[in-house]
Amino acid sequence: MSITKQNKINYPGGTKVKVSKLPTNYSNRGMALEDDINLTNNYYIDNDIAYIYKKPTPIKITKVDYPSRQKAVIKEAFFTTPSTTDYNGIYKGKYIDFEAKETNSKSSFSLANIHKHQIKHLENIYRHGGISFLIIRFNKLNKTYLLKAEDLISFLENEKRKSIPLDFFEKYGIIIEEKYNPRLDYLKIIDFLYGGSYGK
Repeated sequence: MSITKQNKINYPGGTKVKVSKLPTNYSNRGMALEDDINLTNNYYIDNDIAYIYKKPTPIKITKVDYPSRQKAVIKEAFFTTPSTTDYNGIYKGKYIDFEAKETNSKSSFSLANIHKHQIKHLENIYRHGGISFLIIRFNKLNKTYLLKAEDLISFLENEKRKSIPLDFFEKYGIIIEEKYNPRLDYLKIIDFLYGGSYGK
């Protein structure tokens, strides 16, 4: 797969990074995790089940190329604030907040893939009565897990590892089965995990 375009984005503090725009490839099994979740959320919204959205990335555009009005291209931008998590919304009166990540490892999920401020954010949501969790896809295993924030926090408090082993997901996480529609019915797992009104 070839890189078609490279632009620059500056992180807070002036750090510049190049952003590569890759063509989407659907030839492999399934779709990217983000696409699957977005399709699922659209299903929830269309059927008045829940209202959960992907958070916009907070960026400030500093350089744009205008070859024509219809073909404006962002050449340089920077993140105005560190992002928190990917998705948030409301389901059955409860606030939902989660981060979604993919890994090509077959044995573990590297903690380098999630920032400390994101973990703290998930912990804060949990402490204040919301429902927060991770959705982690092991691409080469074709498995997608939901892991509650409280289990993530427990792991970090009791382990010194730099990655979460697969067997931890197998013990404490729950596999989200892929379906046609909704693609990844993660709210079914929320119903199971939290019981009460969620089980109705």
